[in-house]
Amino acid sequence: MSLSHSILEEMLPPTLLSHNISAPVRAILEHSLSGKELSVEDACVLFATQGEEAQAVLDIADKVREKRVGNTGSFVITRNINFTNVCYMGCRFCNFAKEKGDQDAEFLTVEQVADKAEEAWARGATEVCIQGGLHPDIDADYYRNLIIAVKFRVPEIHIHAFSPFEIWYGCKKARLEPEVFLTELKALGLGTMPGTAAEILDTEIRKQLTKNKLTTEEWVRIVKAAHSVGVKTTSTIMYGHVDQPIHWANHLKLLRDIQKETGGFTEFVPLGFIHYETRLFNENPDKVRPGPTRDEHFKMHAIARLMLQGHIDNIQASWVKMGPDVAAKMLRSGANDLGGTLMNESISRAAGATHGQEVMPEDMVANIHSAGLKAIQRNTVYEELKTFAVDSITHLRIPVQGVA
Repeated sequence: MSLSHSILEEMLPPTLLSHNISAPVRAILEHSLSGKELSVEDACVLFATQGEEAQAVLDIADKVREKRVGNTGSFVITRNINFTNVCYMGCRFCNFAKEKGDQDAEFLTVEQVADKAEEAWARGATEVCIQGGLHPDIDADYYRNLIIAVKFRVPEIHIHAFSPFEIWYGCKKARLEPEVFLTELKALGLGTMPGTAAEILDTEIRKQLTKNKLTTEEWVRIVKAAHSVGVKTTSTIMYGHVDQPIHWANHLKLLRDIQKETGGFTEFVPLGFIHYETRLFNENPDKVRPGPTRDEHFKMHAIARLMLQGHIDNIQASWVKMGPDVAAKMLRSGANDLGGTLMNESISRAAGATHGQEVMPEDMVANIHSAGLKAIQRNTVYEELKTFAVDSITHLRIPVQGVA
């Protein structure tokens, strides 16, 4: 049953109504407002919108965000620890990886990782995010010993570690099924996993990005295994390279289907492709796009909110990929989280990102308040740790101007 025109008027600025919104787009937005599930075809229609219709998509996403999580924006105090930049996988979108003998190759000992975790805890971090390349000298005990060392040094810190690709690698080294290996890591102190290495969960696209070394099926298998043993994960997408909106929509649907089955995703994090120093772009500049447009950034967060509502209700805007100012604007276009303060971040920087390595907690609060939302410091699984009052002036709606 369609929403009445009067209800739509309450939801959207009057200038975005009437004949300027086509009947198909209007119907999809009405479904979104009423909490109905959108199809892949619906998402593709929304990705194709322009002008006032595209702005209407952002405004509806903002309303759905308010309905699902309230007028709050959140962040977590964390430190990224990249324990090695040596990796033999050769993913063409990555400029982070070095060969074992390179002058710039790094491989931290478990004690060095623990040192970084202890420093993070002393600076107020509640989480360390630990990831690294697939170094040929890593054995299964390295992943185990990392957790043991960090937990021995900082028992209370949350360990958010090891992408599905790293778990796949550790399973091969240990000759264990994912459920068994992950159960061992959880018993040692693994809290949650980053759902990275997803890129685009489409075989043809993955062949161009990674030669399909970690297949869609393997990624899904490991994520489901993690959820089955009580290890929650994030979920991600990397977009703006050789992909198209149909791939984005199918990716979102697959994540939604997994969440319906397992309930194990804590958030969805869109990650725009950073092209500057990558072989994928530099060897194929006529075939590979130089990352998402501003319009695509806004649409991805908004349409993810609409497709995933009621299933994955935390949508994170990555300031590392887009910059703090643009990420803050995403908070009025479907997103409700700005991610972590980070302290260190090497992977995006290696690909040519220009937005620095750290945003201080007070900057996170200011950015959230600039969007007219109440700022919340959270932990990894979105439990509220601290709230920050909104100054009266920031109650005003800040124009998003997300699309042309």
